[in-house]
Amino acid sequence: MPALRPLVKPKIVKKRTKKFIRHQSDRYVKIKRNWRKPRGIDNRVRRRFKGQILMPNIGYGSNKKTKHMLPTGFRKFLVHNVKELEVLMMSNKSYCAEIAHNVSSKSSEELPLLGGAWTP
Repeated sequence: MPALRPLVKPKIVKKRTKKFIRHQSDRYVKIKRNWRKPRGIDNRVRRRFKGQILMPNIGYGSNKKTKHMLPTGFRKFLVHNVKELEVLMMSNKSYCAEIAHNVSSKSSEELPLLGGAWTP
């Protein structure tokens, strides 16, 4: 049986692939890289000075049509049992199944045989 192909596979464009880092996290070890919004009155990043770290904003959002889409063109659907997988089979041109982490090893062996589920 040939592998399933998505109904439509638009080109996925990521407006930014780099993570947004916290101001001065490169200077001090105690400041972690995880993004925090700068709130100081004199902060250069908050005031958007040229050459400073960029702040996340709504303009970096993904296209609605390609949001949450995998490179294969499918969207993930979390499956816990066989019943959920049967529901997914009706729309198997746009969604692919991902076996949940709390499914037993016995059940997770049965699921791919029934309808092409995969684990990350």
